[in-house]
Amino acid sequence: MFIFDAHLDLSMNAMEWNRDLTWSVEEIRESEKGMTDKLDRGNNTVSFEAMRKGNIGLCMATQIARYVHKDNKLPGWNSPQQAWAQTQAQLAWYRTMEEAGELVQIRNKKQLNTHLERWKTSEGKKPIGYILSLEGADSIISIDYLERSYEQGLRAIGPAHYGPGTYAHGTNSIGGIGTKGKALLKEIERLGLILDATHLCDQSFWETMDNYGGPVWASHNNCRALVDHNRQFADEQIKELIGRNGVIGMALDAWMMVPNWVRGESNPKTMGVTLQQMANNIDHICQLAGNSLHVGIGTDLDGGFGKEQSPSDLDTIADLQKVPQILSERGYSSSDIENIMYGNFLRFLQNAL
Repeated sequence: MFIFDAHLDLSMNAMEWNRDLTWSVEEIRESEKGMTDKLDRGNNTVSFEAMRKGNIGLCMATQIARYVHKDNKLPGWNSPQQAWAQTQAQLAWYRTMEEAGELVQIRNKKQLNTHLERWKTSEGKKPIGYILSLEGADSIISIDYLERSYEQGLRAIGPAHYGPGTYAHGTNSIGGIGTKGKALLKEIERLGLILDATHLCDQSFWETMDNYGGPVWASHNNCRALVDHNRQFADEQIKELIGRNGVIGMALDAWMMVPNWVRGESNPKTMGVTLQQMANNIDHICQLAGNSLHVGIGTDLDGGFGKEQSPSDLDTIADLQKVPQILSERGYSSSDIENIMYGNFLRFLQNAL
């Protein structure tokens, strides 16, 4: 089955962690043996080969670069200018992968439909489609930089990531969007970008909803009813997105899937983390919506974690092909499963691009 993944940090893996995604997952793991700078070294799950094997022919691929004030202890760049430059380096990598025939950028509906038809009919190695997304808006030095990003192909943007940001407050922080955030939302709406509500703290989420009338989704966000943490959405937030015809992508970071996960200590097998928890989150949203039209896949695989913090029955991203059978065994129809694996996000994109 064709799969759309609404959130992959491909360029971050390539440019910050020096992973050549043209290698196989196994080759990357072998190259990282003995490395200790990150917990997920040697535990990667994503490569272009694995994506093709799993029929993941289209994804939202991110740029990400946090700007941090001097008193902010989170890792990041010391100026917005540095953060912007980092996103431009990431963009250069995407362009190089296009030249190599590995990727193709999708900017509009015509390109989307052409790409989808190619994946239906073409044989052999096909370029993976990517739509550019910005995770956290700190790299937008001033509002006019957003139009520059749009011209480069940016089609979705999340105002916040972790902590307090320039335009909104994110995960593990408390606060609203302020004057700068409202100006950003106005420009997002003017350009017709997709607003990604992922990572917005509760106050910033609701202020955003009060000040934005354009297309909105959450690329990678699970349910607070299943794991009680501010990173997750409460039912009221999920219902708000449903009411706006939004789609919510299910993430595969283990701490978002089971309670009481301790990073660096907990183990997916002993904690019982499997793709069944993804199905639990899918089902929760479907029950709130009364249908299967508002949930999809947004794995965030290799987004700062790897196999050590992923479902135990997932070795590579190709194992997403196990999800349709899991849903079928729960009574989901073939049309429901197609909605969830790709249809809902593609329908959204057909209207938004």
